[in-house]
Amino acid sequence: MAKLKIVKHGDETLRKVCRPVEKITPRIITLLDDMIETMHAADGVGLAAPQVGVLRRIAVVEVEEGELYELINPRIVAYAGEQQEQEGCLSIPGRWGITKRPKHVTVRAYNRHGEEYEVSGSDLLARAFCHEIDHLDGKLFIDCMIEELSE
Repeated sequence: MAKLKIVKHGDETLRKVCRPVEKITPRIITLLDDMIETMHAADGVGLAAPQVGVLRRIAVVEVEEGELYELINPRIVAYAGEQQEQEGCLSIPGRWGITKRPKHVTVRAYNRHGEEYEVSGSDLLARAFCHEIDHLDGKLFIDCMIEELSE
């Protein structure tokens, strides 16, 4: 495994729409492992492939230690409620804001074994899923920020 360089705001990679993963190869597995290591090293709760310079529809999320979600070709299939909470991003260090997101989401994705699964989350987990999936579509949390917070 390797710690990857996190792309920072201003890099055009963060504004591009990612391509779907057609086949889960050893290279995709290595990318997942490296993204997990990078996320942990940066004390993040999520990381999307474009944040490490890879334009593929892959993200990892771990809000609670030991509850790691590897999301390949993820999509939100259901959402409910609303929350307005603080959000930040590893690609925009030192900047925080209040965003408006669904309170509950259900995500459908594939795991590293090519198995499709669904996971539902609320509160921070829902925010993390939305945040990372937004990255795959070239969107940043500052695009849905309703109030900027001081550092």
